[in-house]
Amino acid sequence: MRRRGTARLLGLLAVLALGLVLQRGRSPSDGGAGHAELAEAYRERSSGIVVESEGLVERILADDREGTPHQRFILRLSGDHTVLVSHNLDLASRVPVSEGEVVRFRGQYEWNEQGGVVHWTHHDPNGRRPGGWIRHEGVLYR
Repeated sequence: MRRRGTARLLGLLAVLALGLVLQRGRSPSDGGAGHAELAEAYRERSSGIVVESEGLVERILADDREGTPHQRFILRLSGDHTVLVSHNLDLASRVPVSEGEVVRFRGQYEWNEQGGVVHWTHHDPNGRRPGGWIRHEGVLYR
């Protein structure tokens, strides 16, 4: 009797561990209201709005070294929409992202034909605008 209970418990733990491993490579959710807001901003060619959503890291680009250095990567949101994330490295730490990982973010959206750019993904040192951030594997970068 005791062996059966132990075997069931070990089986349950194995299923849970597999679920955690598979979650690491999961697809982004619908992003909630944030993704809908981003999709609308793209359709309406809006800029300057603070958005919060999540996406799958599709491609990591070279840092932008003109002026203030920025880490850059492309996120695929739910559907076919992509955005470029431009993360200021003078004001926030580099986010150790890899392609295929899901990150959540808050920042300011600026429209462009390629899907838009999200910047201000960090605190505002002057305190004049809402702080942005990137959440990756449970760590908040701002």
